[in-house]
Amino acid sequence: MGNLARYACPMILAALVTPASLSGQDVQPDIKPMPRYIVKDLGTFGGPNSYYFSQPIVATLNNDGTVVGGADTTAPDPDYPFCFGNACLAVHAFRWKHGTLQDLGTLPGGFNSAALWVNDMGLITGFADNGKIDPISGTPELVTVAWRQGKIIEIGTFGGSFSFPNSMNNRGEIVGVGLDSIWDDFSMMGLGTETRAFLWRGGALHDLGTLGGTDAWAASINERGQIAGWSYTNTIPNATTGVPIQHPFLWESGRMQDLGTLGGTLAVVASLGAPGGGGLNNRGQIVGTSNLTGDASWHPFLWTRGRMIDLGTLGGPNGEAYWINDNGEVVGRADVIGSTDHHAFLWREGKMLDLGAAPGWPCSTAVDINTRGEVIIDTGICGQGGGPGLLWRNGVTYDLNTLVPASTEFFIGDVNFINDRGEIAVTGILPNGDIHDLLLVPQEGPDDASESSRIASPSGVSPSVRRSRNGSSEAPVRRHGKP
Repeated sequence: MGNLARYACPMILAALVTPASLSGQDVQPDIKPMPRYIVKDLGTFGGPNSYYFSQPIVATLNNDGTVVGGADTTAPDPDYPFCFGNACLAVHAFRWKHGTLQDLGTLPGGFNSAALWVNDMGLITGFADNGKIDPISGTPELVTVAWRQGKIIEIGTFGGSFSFPNSMNNRGEIVGVGLDSIWDDFSMMGLGTETRAFLWRGGALHDLGTLGGTDAWAASINERGQIAGWSYTNTIPNATTGVPIQHPFLWESGRMQDLGTLGGTLAVVASLGAPGGGGLNNRGQIVGTSNLTGDASWHPFLWTRGRMIDLGTLGGPNGEAYWINDNGEVVGRADVIGSTDHHAFLWREGKMLDLGAAPGWPCSTAVDINTRGEVIIDTGICGQGGGPGLLWRNGVTYDLNTLVPASTEFFIGDVNFINDRGEIAVTGILPNGDIHDLLLVPQEGPDDASESSRIASPSGVSPSVRRSRNGSSEAPVRRHGKP
């Protein structure tokens, strides 16, 4: 995690991933048939790739099966060399629903857009370039937008050159970060001016204020309208972190409450610009990551009933929380004992379970958990990725590549989001290296997911034979991702 305050714009267009581990003594093996999955290729707008620009983070998939993201067109990206996508083609935001891919368009004067979040009412939020160049960075300006009934709405900034949405609820309230025009040596976005936490509600953009410093970051909003994020508490940089003291907050009814830390001077709530994305549930519980005293190590935390709980690690020095569901179950990654590797974890009822890693890959990260307790996991080389996407369910970890038809030409790598119906948004890699957004739809039936589909884990489940993107046993070519 390092300097948490510097998570910002450079990371936003890169997919993020990470790892964890499980103590099988506390969970009984799955005795129900495992789902097989139908693979839905969401396609492109004529170009080679489509993308989830938010991994792990926001709800790119709602409970109605609608998926959002961005896809290459056939037109060259006029913003070259600051290419939006992998192929330097213009990228447009899309909505995929019931097999139809819809181009959501861009802002007037702009060329690129991406959708990040769709709520259960069908409102979509994301970001787009507006055709202007930021005078400080020299890069295209990107601003928060929303799509309502097919029309794009520019949400804008506080006078600066950049804004970004981090979360949205079913009431249509959006939270995120936006720059103002005041110079700031310690801008959380790293773009020269102050970073401000915003709430967009009723068509108006509101500044949530700070805990006493210059910058704040709104990370998550729940259905009650509570908002979690973090803020500088003063303007004096620390010798250990290089930035002012930074605390998480809970904002409610116009009041920002300081949640403190686990002893260090730096903490964040799970969000796009920090580890994870689902940092606040509908019970008002908050998860994130905090430095310990001395700022040399960091642990995942759960804030509940007015106090912050250290969730610990898997025996190593560091850990990070990524998501919390409404049952209070937390997922993320943590270092394992006697190693620099980290494993995906599930924390529930006061215990941290090690969810293991994929055979041949040292690290893993649990990025999301739904209300049914199903966990999706990224794997690969620590800090880089490249391994298969995994599903943990009822005490057993499965390689998703073994749960889809053998004729599937994609290697399923990065996982993105799992909804409460068990549908999973994932990234698929073709044999030529192109990437497509996929939707995996579970099909309950006879349990033909054999023992060979189960991943070795601390619970002693048999390892699987992993199919690569070209159908062989060779490791896939790595793309972006940090398990």
